[in-house]
Amino acid sequence: MTSFTIRTTARVEMIDITDRVAAAVSESGVKNGFCRVFIPHTTAAVTINENADPDVPRDILAALDRIVPLSDRYRHAEGNAAAHIKASLFGASQTVFIESGRLALGTWQSLFFCEFDGPRTRKALIQLTAC
Repeated sequence: MTSFTIRTTARVEMIDITDRVAAAVSESGVKNGFCRVFIPHTTAAVTINENADPDVPRDILAALDRIVPLSDRYRHAEGNAAAHIKASLFGASQTVFIESGRLALGTWQSLFFCEFDGPRTRKALIQLTAC
């Protein structure tokens, strides 16, 4: 297993981490298998979505804010209940196939770290399994 840190700069943001994950795959020497990315935080997540148009992550975050507003009679006392809900909706992990030593993502796909309670310094864990 390997890991890397992510420093976020906003309360809510999506950061493309594909290059960092791809570098871990390349350095590992795994040719075919699985790459699992896990985010060990309760107010952050990881997702796969379009990387070509920067408006896609902005639209996703705007829609999430409409669905799960920052304040809405939440009982959680820390003031970050919306972040916990958003992280649960997205999930803490993604699995991507490895083919010929590369992530088998689609043409427009990237892995995005999703910050919902920043800015913070976060961690991403990567586990590779050869098949």
